[in-house]
Amino acid sequence: MPESKALEFHRNVTTKGIRVNDDEHLQRFEDHTLPIELWNHRAHLKVAYLYLLRFSFEETLSRLQTGIRAYNAAKGIKDTPTGGYHETMTQAWLHLVHTTLCQFGPAENADAFFDAQSQLNGKRTLLLFYSRDRIMSPEAKASFVPPDLAPLPQPLNNKIPPLELRG
Repeated sequence: MPESKALEFHRNVTTKGIRVNDDEHLQRFEDHTLPIELWNHRAHLKVAYLYLLRFSFEETLSRLQTGIRAYNAAKGIKDTPTGGYHETMTQAWLHLVHTTLCQFGPAENADAFFDAQSQLNGKRTLLLFYSRDRIMSPEAKASFVPPDLAPLPQPLNNKIPPLELRG
């Protein structure tokens, strides 16, 4: 994307409060044109949500693992002991988004979903399930480790209800 388009996109999203549509968000993640300044907690979860609407849980996990690593590499984010891709956080957050989506169904767009599901907006939510030492361990960064404080919730029904059936 030309630099002026990237700056315009960044300015529109961050200062004018204009939200990018879901397809554009996903496309910009996949082609690595999403500005790094916008690659925050909510942006990660939006990608998970959008993939879950399109693919199985397993395919979504695979796409997130590959996609986040590729995005980070394209943006020069180094994989270090304390930075970069984190396997347990990726899987645990995906699990929470999936369970919420199965329980409450989708919204008209990703931002509406996360506005309605405020329990997903706090980055510290995983500390309800994981001790700080466990989630920040090198093992948790490299591969999935189960929680040590409480189990991650399981969806009652592993199916995401269609938008029109939401109550």
